[in-house]
Amino acid sequence: MQAALTAAWTTHIPLLQTSSPAQLVARLLRTHLSPGLHSYTFIDFCAGAGGPTPSIERHLNYKQQGENDGSGTASDSKDQGRKASPIQFVLTDLHPHPDLWARAAAQSPNVSYVAEPVDAANVPRDLVRRYRGESSVGGGEKKVFRLFNLAFHHFDDELARRILKDTIEGGGDGFGIFEMQDRGIAGFLSCCLFGIATMIAAPYYAVLWGAPLALVFTYVLPALPAVLVFDGWMSCLRTRTADEVEALLRTCGAEGGEAEIAKWEVKSGSEMFMWPVGYVNWIICVKR
Repeated sequence: MQAALTAAWTTHIPLLQTSSPAQLVARLLRTHLSPGLHSYTFIDFCAGAGGPTPSIERHLNYKQQGENDGSGTASDSKDQGRKASPIQFVLTDLHPHPDLWARAAAQSPNVSYVAEPVDAANVPRDLVRRYRGESSVGGGEKKVFRLFNLAFHHFDDELARRILKDTIEGGGDGFGIFEMQDRGIAGFLSCCLFGIATMIAAPYYAVLWGAPLALVFTYVLPALPAVLVFDGWMSCLRTRTADEVEALLRTCGAEGGEAEIAKWEVKSGSEMFMWPVGYVNWIICVKR
């Protein structure tokens, strides 16, 4: 299931999709964190089997090296690349998958991982300090940006508040919540299409993953598409709006109260990656 969700993030089907969802997230980060993008280290606190983070890293750093993706010029990217070192990404989870993460790290020197369990609501302070250091752009200390890709809806309100409180008090400088579903009709329909796509692509991914049993649990006993669709519907019901996340942020009980919360700026939106129902719903919050 995690591998299927990773494929949903990273697959780009020409003509059907304007981009992969992961590429869209990379574009959103570049748009809303520039010009200070390279001052951040990105830590994925719910990486699962790897998710979209390795793909996001490739899109961001490839763009930096001079690839023009339509949001700027190649010459501008080359100039920026000479000034800044590659952007670093770190994979963590409460239930780590170091074997899978090691493969992603082997494919890019800009992806690393923490093999020990990491609780997003109680992140060790030494872990945050480990990924800080002098920024390659303008000097100063590196910042930490926390990623929650298709994950924040898993947390009930109490746990979500604790995670946001830890972000504010634990040395976080920003966080991003990216979901591929919402509580609207488009979200529910997209889950249905995901189930159909899983059945169509099962032979390809069974070979790619080296998992022939995926064929059994797709066609003989269609547990995989059924569970993915049902899980998607439940995720739709649990996905919060930007206003609801901001309300949790205001009531998370962080030290400093309203004065501290006021230092954080929340941006949000919804971007289509596949007509008519494929959307990435996003929230980006940074400390001013």
